[in-house]
Amino acid sequence: MFNKLKSKLSSFKDKVGTKIDEKAVEVEPAEEPEVIEEEEAEVLQVPAAVTEAPETGAEAPREEAEKQRPEPEEEEALLTEPQKKESEKKEAEKKRFSFGWPGSKKEQTKEEPKAEVPVQATVQPEQAKAAAEKVKKIGFAQKAKAFVMEREFILEEDDLEDPLWDLQMALLESDIALSVSEAIVDSVRGQLVGTRRRIGKDTGEIVENALKKAIYDVMSANVFDFDEYVRNAKKPVHIVFVGINGTGKTTSIAKLAKRLTDQGYSVVLAAGDTFRAGAIDQIAIHGKKLGVKVIKHQEQGDPAAVVYDAMQHARANKVDVVLSDTAGRMHTNINLMEQLKKVCRVSAPDLLIFVDEAVAGNDAVERASQFNDAVPLSGSILTKTDADAKGGAAISIAYITCKPILFLGMGQGYDDLQKFDPRWFVDQLFAE
Repeated sequence: MFNKLKSKLSSFKDKVGTKIDEKAVEVEPAEEPEVIEEEEAEVLQVPAAVTEAPETGAEAPREEAEKQRPEPEEEEALLTEPQKKESEKKEAEKKRFSFGWPGSKKEQTKEEPKAEVPVQATVQPEQAKAAAEKVKKIGFAQKAKAFVMEREFILEEDDLEDPLWDLQMALLESDIALSVSEAIVDSVRGQLVGTRRRIGKDTGEIVENALKKAIYDVMSANVFDFDEYVRNAKKPVHIVFVGINGTGKTTSIAKLAKRLTDQGYSVVLAAGDTFRAGAIDQIAIHGKKLGVKVIKHQEQGDPAAVVYDAMQHARANKVDVVLSDTAGRMHTNINLMEQLKKVCRVSAPDLLIFVDEAVAGNDAVERASQFNDAVPLSGSILTKTDADAKGGAAISIAYITCKPILFLGMGQGYDDLQKFDPRWFVDQLFAE
């Protein structure tokens, strides 16, 4: 099922996946800066080998030493008698050689270089505050490092121009209507272009998710729960089936009758197709097999009268659901379309369901649109879905008519009627 469309979608995935791999870049984790402890941020030590001490820093210790030095008189009072004599002798020697004669000690003595003094610089309050802020930033950077992506990519419009064109052609070849294919392509473009994205395990998964979302959004724009409607609607519920000849309309009525009786509802069938030879007998045989009452008139009778009688029978016997068959007709047949409108006026249906083949592709989409213009449809049933290799009709009909797909015919048996689920349908498109 849907094998051709699956193949085309897979080809698009491969092309875009390759493009993503080309654009992907490795995200290198940032180098870890040296962590400064908060205690160390308060005071920074200046190395001992200071070539030139700052002006204020070098003078401060000297001035402090000068202040603490005692006065000469106080110092002399503290000396003993021998120390005083020794001091006087040194003073005399100092005066003797203070004139700078040749050969004097003053001439011979060279000035000794001053020893370099290690200076400890104290950090100002502003510097300490900046260091503390640095510590906070480093801590935040380390936490953020845990979220660094391994690889990431960003695609531009030009990167997807060719793959998106191929995708649109593939959708059109799969019998998806032009307006629907454009909606899908625009959605995929919007998801992939211009946004920085993280690459997980597989680039194909990114593309597949974008396609799934685009198709799902198109198909789920109008969702209708048939079972819930029947359960809550006023009884009897009148459902009329329309479509062209040979699409499986009568068989779909029998399948739905089986489904409703299995759920505990009472059902009556109205043989409203009075024009096709053997149509009345066909629905009568189905009714007999299912144990369901069939209301019928003679061939070439008035379909509106048959449907009216079926509704009267249902009201009188408290039947839950009336399923009315109608003659197959093309939407271009003006007389038969007027007859259908008469049936709807005489016995207003609660639901008007269009039946066509999924394998009809764009033809089914066009017919659904034309029927919807003539008589407002409530939804559609697509038959022969199990034989559909393209899947285009199922994707397009709901979008074009703005009405939901209710059921899919999946075989010839009475139980081969599957309630339509957009999520299930999308998953089938990408199933291996």
